[in-house]
Amino acid sequence: MTTATSPHAFWLAGRQATGDTTLDVTSPWDGRHVGSVSIPTAEQVEEAVAAAAAVTDAFSAAPAHVRAAALDHVVTRLGERTEEIAELISAENGKPMKWARGEVGRCVSVFRWAAEEARRFNGGEAQRLDSDAGGTGRLAYTRRFPYGPVLGIAPFNFPLNLCAHKVAPAIAVGTPIILKPAPATPLSALLLGELLAETDLPAGSWSVLPVPNDQMPSLVQDKRLPIISFTGSAPVGWSILDSVPRKRVTLELGGNGAAVVLADYSSEADLDWAAQRIATFSNYQAGQSCISVQRVVADASVYDRLVPKIVAAVESLATGDPSDEATDVGPLVSEDAARRVESWVEEAVSRGAKLLTGGKREGATYAPTVLEAVPADTQIGCEEVFGPVMSLVKVEGEEAAFAAVNDSKYGLQAGLFTHDVQTAFRAHRSLEVGGVVVGDVPSYRADQMPYGGIKDSGVGREGVRFAMEDYTYERVMVLTGLAL
Repeated sequence: MTTATSPHAFWLAGRQATGDTTLDVTSPWDGRHVGSVSIPTAEQVEEAVAAAAAVTDAFSAAPAHVRAAALDHVVTRLGERTEEIAELISAENGKPMKWARGEVGRCVSVFRWAAEEARRFNGGEAQRLDSDAGGTGRLAYTRRFPYGPVLGIAPFNFPLNLCAHKVAPAIAVGTPIILKPAPATPLSALLLGELLAETDLPAGSWSVLPVPNDQMPSLVQDKRLPIISFTGSAPVGWSILDSVPRKRVTLELGGNGAAVVLADYSSEADLDWAAQRIATFSNYQAGQSCISVQRVVADASVYDRLVPKIVAAVESLATGDPSDEATDVGPLVSEDAARRVESWVEEAVSRGAKLLTGGKREGATYAPTVLEAVPADTQIGCEEVFGPVMSLVKVEGEEAAFAAVNDSKYGLQAGLFTHDVQTAFRAHRSLEVGGVVVGDVPSYRADQMPYGGIKDSGVGREGVRFAMEDYTYERVMVLTGLAL
């Protein structure tokens, strides 16, 4: 892939603009220069926010077909440019090409769902009020209206699709959005802006501003941006929520996802499937996924047969150059990130954890790693590792397995390998998470379903329709003197 010789412009109120300084984007794999990005000045950020505020009423009143057509256009263009976009994701993020293509495909789905929801969302609901005598002749009609412009703050691990989860629902409901991509991976977001610029969306309805993280607080505090949708680390997310108590804030803050393998999941075919899925989705984004498998909780009756299968499946994964079609696991986003993972593994091993495979770092790449007997009070035992590391836990019975899942400050998603539908419903009732995936790992996400967690995993929900609801509120109109 060729790189631009001049900095990439950002998108200010739907048009290209450049600032006074630039940010270099480098490949996590080999450090090569992928591109440079122009950084907006404070005055340009102000211009973007003012434009969003100015267009709010007009955009909210825009016909559904206008918003839906713009979203449909993005769907088409993403499909036409899939390979190019996947190469860009892989270059700036270090994601293997097979997963980068998958991310583009998911982004297509997000915009497709948003286009469909734009056409059917907010049709309104009528409610007769004469069920009480005082309501005779009265009818309540309820619709949803946007709170106002959205500040969308996206992370590096899905540099296209998690931007889509901020932008597409905003366009679908007709509310302006200021998108702030991660400084490590701004190029995918800017390319998404290129596609939006091809549509007839009104000026000011969207901006893509690659501002540095230290300039984020002023955007967060801006009263003209009443909605904040943030995906990222728990400390940053909670600090945002604490700093703006009167804003509506959605936080998707990650977790330390558990995959539970119960006693009835005991045939060789069952365990082969579970091991393969666990190995793949502990490492598929170099572990840099909020719902990657970090903990494996297995019943004692299957544990000893499952462990060697998991280790073998992990060791079969190809680690290396993300541009190589054979690569399963690429580098982490930076060498500093890999060093942090390395230090966490070393801490766990020094405290008595058993290293079954992996445990080696080369630059920004960390080998897929399996640990056993990890002390609960180590960082790997209680925090989100966000790297290609899993820990194995043996338990006695379903109740102990569910207790092990819940023994965490996080609660995003859990996977449950069982054939028993009654067990599945008990898990759904008992597990303190935002989602329970039965028959698979916690790493499954359909972009149209509600997605988010509880406890330290955040508040609110992503998923197109559910984000649209978070961006809007109900307003009731009462009609009087009607012959109902």
